[in-house]
Amino acid sequence: MSKRFKVKINEQRCKKCGICVAFCPKKVLRIDINTFPIVDKEEECIGCNLCYLRCPDIAIFVEEKGEGVV
Repeated sequence: MSKRFKVKINEQRCKKCGICVAFCPKKVLRIDINTFPIVDKEEECIGCNLCYLRCPDIAIFVEEKGEGVV
């Protein structure tokens, strides 16, 4: 069974630069109408943390889901 990941975005810290969206290899994120990144396809996340590593404001986090976590 593959690992599952939870992607969280802190909108208070996010400056809407779009770097996380650009670097996501699985296109898990997209920009919403207000130009904030949103999690669009969380089930596709592979936990590479490129979004977290590239975010200049540390506004995005990727966590491994535990058993039974939705």
